[in-house]
Formats: sequence, structure tokens, C-alpha cells
Amino acid sequence: MTGHEHVTDVLVVGGGPAATWAALKAARAGASVVLADKGYCGTSGSTAAGGTGVWYVPPEPAAREAAMASREGLGGYLADRRWMTRVLDETYGAINELATEGRYPFPTGPDGRPLRNGLQGPEYMRRMRIRVRRAGVRVLDHSPVTELLTDADGAVAGAAGYRRQAREHYRVRAGAVVLATGGCAFLSGALGTNTNTGDGALFAAEAGAELSGMEFSNAYGIAPEGTSVTKTAFYSFATFYREDGEVLEGAASQGGRSAIARELLTGAKVYARLDRADPTAQAAMRLAQPNFFLTFDRLGIDPFTERFAVTLLAEGTVRGTGGIRITGDDCATAVPGLYAAGDAATREDICGGFTGGGSHNAAWAISSGSWAGRGAAAHALSLGSGRAAHRPVTGAGGAGLRPTGAPGPAGGHREAVELVQAHVLPYDKNYLRRGDVLGDSLRTLDGAWDELRGSLHGEGADLVKARQAAAMTAHARWMYAAALARPESRGMARRLDHPEQDPGLHHRITVGGLDRVWTRAEAAA
Repeated sequence: MTGHEHVTDVLVVGGGPAATWAALKAARAGASVVLADKGYCGTSGSTAAGGTGVWYVPPEPAAREAAMASREGLGGYLADRRWMTRVLDETYGAINELATEGRYPFPTGPDGRPLRNGLQGPEYMRRMRIRVRRAGVRVLDHSPVTELLTDADGAVAGAAGYRRQAREHYRVRAGAVVLATGGCAFLSGALGTNTNTGDGALFAAEAGAELSGMEFSNAYGIAPEGTSVTKTAFYSFATFYREDGEVLEGAASQGGRSAIARELLTGAKVYARLDRADPTAQAAMRLAQPNFFLTFDRLGIDPFTERFAVTLLAEGTVRGTGGIRITGDDCATAVPGLYAAGDAATREDICGGFTGGGSHNAAWAISSGSWAGRGAAAHALSLGSGRAAHRPVTGAGGAGLRPTGAPGPAGGHREAVELVQAHVLPYDKNYLRRGDVLGDSLRTLDGAWDELRGSLHGEGADLVKARQAAAMTAHARWMYAAALARPESRGMARRLDHPEQDPGLHHRITVGGLDRVWTRAEAAA
């Protein structure tokens, strides 16, 4: 190892649940591990900022069957029961491990049994940081990766990045890399997601990986107006109102957010009141998600009896199901040496085309992280001693890093981000979708990509921002290309111009490419 260069068996990119589980399992499989986090591992990412449910179901046949069947229709029947079973098994074991080895303080119910279907994010991630460090993982905080490194055969062989606090570039040579960088919420301001700019998907695509389920990426969470807290599940207890106090017909947490979006598009306000929660439910909600109530408590609002204005915040692939396509049970990708986990990877196998919400995503992060960590460790160790340190490597990065034309002015990332947000945040473009609108936006985004590919660049911390802008632009193009390839309404990919589900489109859509985006139909399980 030189001053700014590290050598390891496995590099894990990310610092949330999937990344920490990957790092932990890779280390326990006998690999040396470096974890590089964009923020501070243990506090960055959507989970650390609040609480989350967990798809934790005891191994009882009836309970497991009900758990799997409950969302298959919502997901357009694109989920895979074999993967669902694997995730339920892995999550059950890992959560129990967190309770025993990690000493996570799960509460107990009235019958004295532990309640292990929910986690408090700050405590969960604090303990995961401790666990990975005790396992010998070297943690590089505030060290965003800016590109992957590949060897002469095209296999992923590490990554390069920038250490914000030390203001220095660094490289990690590795036998295998796990991308657990989260999804992409397009800097919408939703709590815990503003580090999720789709970086891992860009890195993977530059190395030759594909994506899947990107049309299922138009998640919008309900939040009190002027806040960032999107805990949409609690709004299942809400009644929604127009400004004049009349009930907003059709509005609901599930299956009724389009009514909220339409009303907001008129410029009117929409109000909610959690007036369907009985005292028992109210107490359970405060216990499960105390951060949800902080805003109300500070404003002196009782959300169970008083109306409050709400809005919708884009959560993109953080709550959607699209991400890097995985090709094996160990969460390998189409590129040798590259693995994907958590929200960076597609969740179609367990959610199909509909968001699984926090519980399924939490279970997927645990499971996919564990599998990817073990898989990456096995791959790296199979290469033999010294291979990671000595094979020649080159950077795979392009847009925002190595412009193909004359470099543009400093700060060009700001304009690029504004343009992407103008096409993915408005409800009438990305949520209430129509083919002609999607097509117009895609053409604009394709043009924007050509421009940024030619001139966007940055130095130091601005390099990270330039790469984020490129990742968001690529993400939006994959989303809209996939959405146009699905002229129907399935899962959360709703089309106003094709409101029905088409049996002939019961397949998955793989998407890829950078300068030229393509799509391909894949048979569903």
C-alpha cells in the first residue's frame, strides 16, 4: 500500500445497511475488506435517518405463504418466489444474529416475545459500524468513489475516489467490488436520500453491467409540507382533504397518491389528518417511528386530530425497484468481479414492479448485502495471493470525469442537475406518465447527456458533484427508456395513455448503455 493506494480482497462501496452486511460477511469469509463511504458509515443513507420495518417472518408455512402472496398482485406478478423464500430465510437468520451477536435491543410485546420486525435506524447503523470494525474492516469515511477500475480482461479490479476531508484522491485495488451505494432520489430533499444520486448504477454501466426494472422508479413519498420526512405507511390511517375542507376523493396512501398529485398540480394545497388511527395504533406509531412526530411536536400539531398540509417528494429508485441487474444467487452482475446489493441492485425478485417500502427494502439490504459480501470474498480469494495488488488497471469512468471535448466552465454540474430535476421531479412528467411527455423528456435528457459527456468535469470535491450529475442524468434516461418500453400499467409503472395491464407484456425490461440507451425484454420467473 502506498500513501493513497490501498490493496484489499474486497472493496465495499457504500455505508448503509447493505454495505455493512456485505463488509461483515466478506470479512467473516476470510477476506480483507475496505469499505468506502460517501458519508460517515453509520449515519449516511436512508435507513440511518429514521426507523424502518423489516420483512421478518418466522418460518411458519402459513405465515410465509401469506407474506409472499400479499404483494404479488401489486407487483404485477414479476416477483420470483424462489428469491422471496431466500430473502425471508436469510433475513430471519440475520435479524436473530443482530439480536444475539449485535445485542440490538429489540422491544418485547405484551406476551413477552421480542418484536423483531422493526429497527430504529440510528441504533441499528451504530451497531453495524461497530460490528464491521470489530471484524477488521478498514472504513474510509467521507470518501466517495468516483469510478471503478478494471483489468485487461474487463473484470472489476478496484475503484478510485476522493477523500473529502483530506482533500486527496485515492485508489483501492481489490479482487472484487460490492456496489451498495443506494438508489437515486435526484436530490429531492427526502430525508436520508440526498446522498443517493445513483452513482453505483453509473459505475456499473461504465464497466459493462446492465440494469433492470428501471421503469418502476417513480416512487413519491407523502411528507408534511415543508419537511423531508416521508413515512408513507402511516398515511394509511389518514383522511385527505381539499383546501375547502372537503374530503379529497380517491386520495390514499396506497393506490391514491395520484389524486393527491393531481390536486397539487392545480396549485391547491392538500391536507391530511391521521384520524383513522385508534389509540392503540397511535401509541404503536409513536413507539415505532418517533422521528415522524418530531415536526408535529415542534409545531404544536396533533396529527391525529388536526389537519396539516402535505406534499409528495420523489424517492426514485430508493423506494422503487429498479437497479443494477444481478445474474446469480451471490448477487454477481454481468461483469466479473462486480457485485451489487441493497437499493443499488434491482429488487424485482422480491417486489416485482411495486415498491416494497421500508420492510422489503430492509430485508433485501440485509440479504443481498450478505450474499454479495460472501460472493465477492469467494471471487477475490479464488484469484490467488497478490493478484489484486499487481494486475494492471485502468479507470472505467467517463462522463464528468474525462470529457470527450473541450472542458466546460467550473460548476457545470449545477446546470446539469437542474435540468434533470426539471424532468424527473414534476408529478406531470414522472408520476402521471404519458408516452408523449416521456418521449419529449427523454430526447431532452439524451441531448443533455451528449453535452455533459463532451464538456462536464470537475476538480476535487467538484469532481464528485460532476459524477453525481452524470449519474442522475443516466438514471433518468434509463428510467424513461424503460417506461416507454412498457406501454401498459403494471406495478407502480402507471401510464395514463395505457391504463390497463397487458398480458403480452408480462416480462421484465433490461436497460443499459450510456451514449446510446437500449432496452431488452427478459422473461419473468
